[in-house]
Amino acid sequence: MMNTDSSHIFSDEEKDILQEIMNIAFGNATADLGEVIDIYVELSAPSIQILGIGDIPDYLTDRMKLHPETSIVAQNFWGDFKGYGILVLPNRTGRSLIAILDDGEPNDFEMKPIAGQEREVLMEVGNILIGACVGKVCELLNTFVTYTPPQVIHENSNEYSSFVDSFDPSQTAILMETVFRFKAIDINGLLLVITSQEAIEWLRKALYEFMEPYE
Repeated sequence: MMNTDSSHIFSDEEKDILQEIMNIAFGNATADLGEVIDIYVELSAPSIQILGIGDIPDYLTDRMKLHPETSIVAQNFWGDFKGYGILVLPNRTGRSLIAILDDGEPNDFEMKPIAGQEREVLMEVGNILIGACVGKVCELLNTFVTYTPPQVIHENSNEYSSFVDSFDPSQTAILMETVFRFKAIDINGLLLVITSQEAIEWLRKALYEFMEPYE
């Protein structure tokens, strides 16, 4: 897997600024989710990597080994800031979240046909987390984006194969990631924001303009 040194694209100062912006954005996303679901979310410090877009499927597969069955919520966004938001969760997370929303226990749903409800909950959670995170980046960097509707993808499915095939192996991407934990249900997940190569030059300029008033 190609893992390009981010210093070839960003200076140390630019990387520090981007990391701080993502820290604010990820925090904003989990705060928004907490208001909707009333659940406490713990976050790790964000990491920033430069990868070949063609390497992202292998990267996701490697990261998803934490969970034998995995659900992905993916949402595209485009504008000056262009790319993907990806939420990676263990399978059946939706069932646990439904239990919290209904003030019940996960076992209360074992006999109910709730696959559609789980998908809706995962899409809503993904929409909140990805939208709030990307939206905060846009607010801080003075731009806006348009979103596609979120889609739920299971790892062992034709949808996942199509999702993987959509990545252009000739392109470079900035991958911004945080690990989070739903404390009440003891579930860990990943939230990733991946921006495409064509947005990198805009991002470097936007980071400079963001810091200009403070210099």
